[in-house]
Amino acid sequence: MKKLFALLLTLTIIASCLCSCQGGSEYTDPTASIKTQKSTDKYRNFYEIFVSAFNDSDGDGTGDLRGIIDKLDYLNDGDPETDTDLGIDGIWLTPIMPSPSYHKYDVDNYFDIDSTFGTLDDFDELVSECHKRGIKLVIDMVLNHCSRMNPLFKSACEQALNGNLKDDAGYFEIAKYDENPGQGFTAIGKGYYYESNFSEHMPEWNLNEQKTRDYFKKIAEFWLKDHDVDGFRLDATLYYTNDHTDGTEFLKWYYKMAQDIRDDVYMVGEHWTGNAEIQEMYASGIDSLFAFGFAGSAGGFVNSVITSNASDLAPSVKSYIEGTKENNPNAINCFFLSNHDQIRSGNYLSLREAPGTKMAAALYMLMPGNSFIYYGEELGTTQNAALSDDQYKREPMIWDSSKLPNIYVSGAGADADHASYGGVKQQEKDKKSILNFYKRVIKVKNQNPAIARGTITKTDSFGEDCICGYYVEYKGEKLLIIHNVSDELSKTVELKDDVELRADLVASEKKGKTHVVLDGKKLKLPPYSTAVFKVK
Repeated sequence: MKKLFALLLTLTIIASCLCSCQGGSEYTDPTASIKTQKSTDKYRNFYEIFVSAFNDSDGDGTGDLRGIIDKLDYLNDGDPETDTDLGIDGIWLTPIMPSPSYHKYDVDNYFDIDSTFGTLDDFDELVSECHKRGIKLVIDMVLNHCSRMNPLFKSACEQALNGNLKDDAGYFEIAKYDENPGQGFTAIGKGYYYESNFSEHMPEWNLNEQKTRDYFKKIAEFWLKDHDVDGFRLDATLYYTNDHTDGTEFLKWYYKMAQDIRDDVYMVGEHWTGNAEIQEMYASGIDSLFAFGFAGSAGGFVNSVITSNASDLAPSVKSYIEGTKENNPNAINCFFLSNHDQIRSGNYLSLREAPGTKMAAALYMLMPGNSFIYYGEELGTTQNAALSDDQYKREPMIWDSSKLPNIYVSGAGADADHASYGGVKQQEKDKKSILNFYKRVIKVKNQNPAIARGTITKTDSFGEDCICGYYVEYKGEKLLIIHNVSDELSKTVELKDDVELRADLVASEKKGKTHVVLDGKKLKLPPYSTAVFKVK
């Protein structure tokens, strides 16, 4: 009897060992025992909301602020330990100020809310509800240009026609020319023109003029101090320049001015250009600039998934981040796949279907810095690629694909084809959905603060084109993150370190593999998978 008991005990111990290691028949999720941490600094998982397309609370066909309030629990329910919400702790709202256009990037009045979105009271409630949940709220601030219906610009035109370019006309780029200066200028009359590089509907501010800066300071005080906004997404920073003002100088002034109003202000700029120019703009001291060189259909994240080749991705990101840190040691890099000005990332990744969309999410969101999700990206939303006008990049959020929203963004309405993976309601019920994968990626990021805040110290492809590996170090902690971007092949790599598995994410189950396998120092990665380790 004793021999039988000893044999059973031995078999039990062996079975336990097999199950506890990742090669066993049972799987213990390593994230289950790790505490999810709330951010208390500027490092966040941001979510971009094009307000008129997100959620309509009153049935008038336009998304609004109260519609966002109604859906905040979807983004963040306030409890970091629950898995029912997306885990978002930062929101960027596209322009909300009164404007004659549907997109609101031409502002009539910088001190109010567009009536189609609600009231200032609605906005204050939104800010309060966000802060209750630990969400930082950032609003779009358009400083390069305004609306030609802006009262200050109307006055400026009247004064210019009377030969007065000093008073209100001094706020804008207005001048008299002997002949038509050509493209980028619009005539007022009597030989006077205003600069309008984006559109004749968008006259440009004179950023060099002190009274313009004084006016901008009042605007910043209104939102940061009076309405408790956490920061700004700055539109078109590439154009913050004129004959007298360098764009970096203006941005440096604006950021410092805003810091004097609110010392924890967060600011991210849209400097849509190459990596080198973005790195140089960090000399302004701004917190963040979007990493456009890695976004879009040709960007490193999507390209790695489409080509199943990511061996150069981590070295490229490492080099880019180092360049930004040279100009601003406090830089927080911002990686994303697409935004409201680009074809949706779901279109780029449609050839790789849902698993490829998930893989791209893991690649960009687990890089150091802040990640920005464009609303609907977490569902794999696509658009009609044959319709390239901007409004089709901004179609309604699909909450329930069986009941499409009655929202029309400047003529563009929801289309069932754009919710091929299902809406929020459908994907929340599917454990293998794109939405639930996004939730897991964000959870992993929140459980491991070093991912966002750390420095990439070393990269390693382990001799495989489809492997993207890199070490991240932060405050004495060292993580190793490894991605396999092959959509067909499992890969086994030999680790050089003693490690502890912190998380794994498998975007594809083509081969029936649902998790990574760690046997000693041999790591087996299924197709489209990621492993996060703590290096001992």
